[in-house]
Amino acid sequence: MTGRVLVVDDILANVKLLEARLSAEYFDVLTAFSGQQPLDILQAERVDVVLLDVMMPAMDGFEVCRRIKSAPKTMHVPVVMVTALDLTVDKVQGLEAGADDFLTKPLDDIALITRVKNLARLKMLNDEMLLRMASGGEVGLLPGLVAEWSKGEGPGRVLLVEDEQRSARRVAATLVGIHQVDVEPHAQAALQRLGATRYDLLIVSLNLADADGLRLCSQTRSLDHARHLPIIVLVHPGDEARLLRALDMGVNDYLTRPVDRNELLARVRTQIKRKRFADHLRGHLEEIVELAVTDPLTGLHNRRYMETHLATLAEQAKVSGRPLSVLFADIDNFKAINDTYGHDAGDNVLREFAKRFRRNTRAIDLACRLGGEEFVIVMPETGPERAFYVAERLRECVAAEPFQANPVTQVRITASVGIATLEGAQDPLEGIRRADRALYAAKREGRNRVVADAA
Repeated sequence: MTGRVLVVDDILANVKLLEARLSAEYFDVLTAFSGQQPLDILQAERVDVVLLDVMMPAMDGFEVCRRIKSAPKTMHVPVVMVTALDLTVDKVQGLEAGADDFLTKPLDDIALITRVKNLARLKMLNDEMLLRMASGGEVGLLPGLVAEWSKGEGPGRVLLVEDEQRSARRVAATLVGIHQVDVEPHAQAALQRLGATRYDLLIVSLNLADADGLRLCSQTRSLDHARHLPIIVLVHPGDEARLLRALDMGVNDYLTRPVDRNELLARVRTQIKRKRFADHLRGHLEEIVELAVTDPLTGLHNRRYMETHLATLAEQAKVSGRPLSVLFADIDNFKAINDTYGHDAGDNVLREFAKRFRRNTRAIDLACRLGGEEFVIVMPETGPERAFYVAERLRECVAAEPFQANPVTQVRITASVGIATLEGAQDPLEGIRRADRALYAAKREGRNRVVADAA
C-alpha cells in the first residue's frame, strides 16, 4: 500500500533525502520548510502521515504537532516527530504534544518505511470510517471529534505478557495507580484472558522464554473482539529484525529495554486514547448502518433493506427449486386511530403490531415495515398453503387482543392480508405486485381477511 506523506524540515537537504527514500517506495510526497506551511497544507490537501522535524525556527515541531492534533480536520492524521536528539525527554514531550511516533536521525531506511506504512494504514482505516459517517448524514458529528478525542484520557485495562519477573514488576508498578494491569507470563493463558476480558491495550515481550511473542501478536489479531486492540511490544536493543516483523504485522508501537517510565506512560496513554477514538467512530458507523436498514419506530427492516435482499432470496429460491412467498399486511382503518387518539397512539399501535408481526415469522423470514401501516414478510421455502396458514395466524393474532393506544385507552384493530407465491424463475417484483393486489382485494371484500393471489 502507498499513501501521501508530508515531510516538514527547515533544512532542504533533509527534505530531499526523505523525499527520495519515500518516493522510492511509491509514496506521494509533499514538502514544507516552516512550521506554518504544514498547517496550511493539511487544511487544503489529504495527507496520510506527517514526518515533522522538531528543531525549526519560529514554530518548533512540538507546537506544530499540538496544532495539528487540536483541529477537527487534522487531529487523526498520524504525526512522526523526527529529531537528531536521542533524548527521552524529547520523546516524552513529542508524545505529550500528540505525536504518534518518534524517529531519531540518522534514520534507518527499513524502520522509516515500516513505520510510515503502518501509520498510513491506520489513517486510511479511520478515513474510511469518517467518510462513511459523513455519507450517512453524520456530517454534523465531525466538529465534535476533538471533544471525543479528549474523552479518551483516563485509566484503561492493560494486559502485560512478560515472563521475566523483574521486568514485569517494573512495568506493572509504573502503570498501576493509573491503569488496571493484569500480568500474565504464559502466552496461551494470555490468549484465554483476551477471550474472557475486554482490554484497552496489550503489552507483549518479544523475548518470552517459552513462547513466540510475535505469534501471540498474530493470534490476537485473529480474535474477532481483539482485532482492533492496540499492541505495544517490548524489545531488546539490536533486535531490529523481530521488531520490524512486529511492525509489519500491525503492532502499534514498541518500547526498547530498559523501559523508561515516562515514555511508557506516554505511549500507553496515546494507544488507549487512539483505541477509544477509533471505537467511537466504529460505534457511530455501526449505528449509521443499522439506521440505514432498520425502521426506527418498529425495529423491523425497512423498504430499502427488503428491496436489496429480495432479489437474493428469489435467486436462492430459483437455485433450490423451492417456492418463495410474499405476505402483505395492512392495518384496517388506521387513519381513524390517528384522528381519534393522536399520532402518539398510532405509533404505539404500530410498535405493538410489529411485535405481533415478528412473533409470526421464522428466523429465515424477512419481516419489514414498508411505511405507514403497511408491512411485508418474505418467506423462503414456503408454498401457498403454508403462506396462507401464516397469514391467517397473523390476522387472528392481531384481532385477538386489544392494543394499548395510550395509558388509559385500548383499541381493537384488525388487519387485511394479501399473499402471493413465486415458483421457479419468476420476477420477485412480480411477487410483490401480486401480494399487493391480493391485499387490496382483501380490503374490498370487507377487511380483516386473507386473500391469496393465484395468478
